[in-house]
Amino acid sequence: MFALNFNNTAMHIFYGKVALIAYLKTIKTANSTIGFVPTMGALHQGHLALMQRSLKENDDTVVSIFVNPTQFNNPEDLEKYPRTLEEDVKKMRGLSDKIILYAPSVDDIYEGQTISQSFDFDGLENQMEGKFRPGHFNGVGTIVKRLFEIVTPTNAYFGEKDFQQLQIVKKLVEKNNLPVNVVGCPIFREDNLLAMSSRNERLTAEERKEAAIIYKVLTEAKEIFQNSTPEETIKFVEDSFKDNERFELEYFVIADESTLLPIDHKTNDKKYRAFIAVFVNSIRLIDTISLN
Repeated sequence: MFALNFNNTAMHIFYGKVALIAYLKTIKTANSTIGFVPTMGALHQGHLALMQRSLKENDDTVVSIFVNPTQFNNPEDLEKYPRTLEEDVKKMRGLSDKIILYAPSVDDIYEGQTISQSFDFDGLENQMEGKFRPGHFNGVGTIVKRLFEIVTPTNAYFGEKDFQQLQIVKKLVEKNNLPVNVVGCPIFREDNLLAMSSRNERLTAEERKEAAIIYKVLTEAKEIFQNSTPEETIKFVEDSFKDNERFELEYFVIADESTLLPIDHKTNDKKYRAFIAVFVNSIRLIDTISLN
């Protein structure tokens, strides 16, 4: 651990779990709360909003920055994932000097065995991201469980852009009886309504501008869904990307919001959500929208 100082504002940074655990023991009291924001770095305003909420709702806030290798099914994606620790620290320091940063190495987390644990998430993992990224959610479950065990947070904050991941983390907590309250937070969007993502940093200015089509199509699909069938809505989205050379639609799914199972008809008593994954050239972007 060391305290990083910019302009006389100190921030606690830990690279090892042993030191972090020891430090957290010194600041915990019987009634104090710890908020936790797990990230893979390349921080944007969406991440900072999660941190702001944690700072507001808890006595102490821990943020982790760790590019987790076990949740990447594409080695090239792992290699190209942006790593900007110095810049990330500056952004956090600008937000608050009370943030406690945990930036571990792969060995500190996995102790020489970089493998995923296998989980049963009651089928939540089999659709959308799980279908197109085999093993992804085992990797997510592994790292989140380990981080929860290290940090022992009271509340943990996740963005709703990764809605499937949010539901899976809630299931992880439920099945393992972990004493953590999982808090979902609204999606933050850029000026053109593209969902904020660390992967956006890899887009060219032109690609970033044109990627606004993703949310535009989602909002149009929501309107169509109100008076059409799921099949008709899906066809509209597929047609919207069919002739666009820059964009490749990987999937568009309309699912029951609680089970995440795709639907072929709708009823008035259920909540539905649309999920989309699009390649902008080689860069994969996801988004989601409630259809109710």
